[in-house]
Amino acid sequence: MRFDKRVWLASPTMHGDELRYMQEAYETNWMSTVGKNIDEVERQIAEKIGVKYAVALSAGTAALHLCTRLAGVTLYGMPQAGKGVLQGRKVFCSDMTFAATLNSVAYENGDAVFIDSERDTWNMDPVALEKAFEKFPNVRLVVLVHLYGTPAKVDEIRAICKKHGALLVEDAAESFGASYKGVQTGSFGDFNAISFNGNKIITGSSGGMFLTDKMEDADRVRKWSTQSREPFPWYEHEEIGYNYRMSNVIAGVVRGQLPYLEEHVVQKHAIYERYKEGFKGLPVQMNPYDATNSVPNFWLSCMIIDENAVGEGGGKTTPAKILERLADMNAEGRPIWKPMHMQPMYRNHAFVTAAGTDVGADIFTRGLCLPSDNKMTLEQQDFIIAAIRACFGK
Repeated sequence: MRFDKRVWLASPTMHGDELRYMQEAYETNWMSTVGKNIDEVERQIAEKIGVKYAVALSAGTAALHLCTRLAGVTLYGMPQAGKGVLQGRKVFCSDMTFAATLNSVAYENGDAVFIDSERDTWNMDPVALEKAFEKFPNVRLVVLVHLYGTPAKVDEIRAICKKHGALLVEDAAESFGASYKGVQTGSFGDFNAISFNGNKIITGSSGGMFLTDKMEDADRVRKWSTQSREPFPWYEHEEIGYNYRMSNVIAGVVRGQLPYLEEHVVQKHAIYERYKEGFKGLPVQMNPYDATNSVPNFWLSCMIIDENAVGEGGGKTTPAKILERLADMNAEGRPIWKPMHMQPMYRNHAFVTAAGTDVGADIFTRGLCLPSDNKMTLEQQDFIIAAIRACFGK
């Protein structure tokens, strides 16, 4: 079976309202980085997540960068112009994530220390984090990711940060709409970020958001994101700034998407459950989550093959074989995020595990991301499930 139309991993799902708000920006000539769409998106997202302030930015990466910069300024004060605020200081970071999380630390000259994953949620292991503080007791900043829309062990991570006097940056880029103990992700850190990249559960084609309960932090991020202009009639600058503000046109796309967030989450959850049911009897597990404390947004459905079923023949297969089969069907799957401590540019950085084995590397070796597009039909998903079962000889 080969699909005539490609089945994507995760692509934008548009509804029509987006075009109306983009048209409004055009007709009112508010095409730059101010306008009603931006105001409404900031208001609605702050209300949805349960924070007091939201600042619309050009990308989730921009939001993460300014989270990290603000954390560094809070901890260590403003550096000289052109200097990173972290100045070589170590920062504890989730190991299994997209590079943007760690690049935001590198932009500020920080030295990332990678904290291994735990198996319950595939997120940062609190036991490894505590071990890292024992090894590097002077660290004062932790960057936490909610992988694939699944909340991490938030209470444990926050308690460890509080114990050691560390600030927390929450990278909720993938988890907008997910909750932990009834509270939305994106509200747990001292500084928080979400993303509206093209493949996220709500998209603007690009864009991101800085989230906080402190007005002074929101004001500082707004200033930095508009080239740090001072309130003078001429262009006056006392510190480094960035061209990071969201366009009112992009904000129109996000504004049109927002009413459909819950609908998208329901659709993504249904995809996850259909995979889970369809894989019964196979030596695989879906990406796990803590059903007692958290509700993921199920952004991506992933699977991991049992150790004794990885290989060739005899009812065994590999992630590469499954991905090859999906590609032959014209369906997009992907490997799990390659852990950051395995990446060439970060391989000399410290890595801390508490499991005795490298959990993140093991998940990367045995796991893969499945087609999770919420426009995928039931029939298409059934064919994908059947193809994966055939890889195991089922």
